[in-house]
Amino acid sequence: MERSALWQMENELFAQGISKVCGVDEAGAGPLAGRVYAGAVILPPNWIHPYLNDSKKVTSRRRELLYDRICQDAVAWSVAWAEVEEIDKINILNARMLAMERAIQGLQVTPDLALIDGNRAVGITAPNRTVVKGDSKSASIAAASILAKVARDRYMIDMAARYPQYGFERHKGYPTKLHYERLAQYGPCPIHRQTFLKDK
Repeated sequence: MERSALWQMENELFAQGISKVCGVDEAGAGPLAGRVYAGAVILPPNWIHPYLNDSKKVTSRRRELLYDRICQDAVAWSVAWAEVEEIDKINILNARMLAMERAIQGLQVTPDLALIDGNRAVGITAPNRTVVKGDSKSASIAAASILAKVARDRYMIDMAARYPQYGFERHKGYPTKLHYERLAQYGPCPIHRQTFLKDK
């Protein structure tokens, strides 16, 4: 995809007089452990960076560089999360929405419209539009995906220092062979999602 194509959706909204467009995405819905994170970003019009893309298609090193540039250049940005206890209590789908709502509410600038990655916006109080696979269609959502992914990875590195036996720095809590081996050996720790383990 051409980089300018990432701005097609926002530019159509700008043409309608919707100037403050916020991209929103989450990271960490699938892991067996740790919080789910969300990012919300209002970018300057047609801001672009050669590395900007869906966070899953960007290397770890480039994500870190992008994170710093996005935070530096954004009109407004916010990162928020839902705790493991909230995931277990209200389920991961609702926890994702909660994290995204918190990220939007954390912005220093109120958006005219929030572009939400995915097909659900339950509990999102800002005017919004859902965009399936939005992190590959919208610059704003792509930027939000970078913030959410980097913030969550940093958190899991911190958790790896607290619970070194699980190897969180290697798999970030995702259901890998190594993670299951360590779970079998040590049992769950306080940041494991109990409802996810019951499903396995």
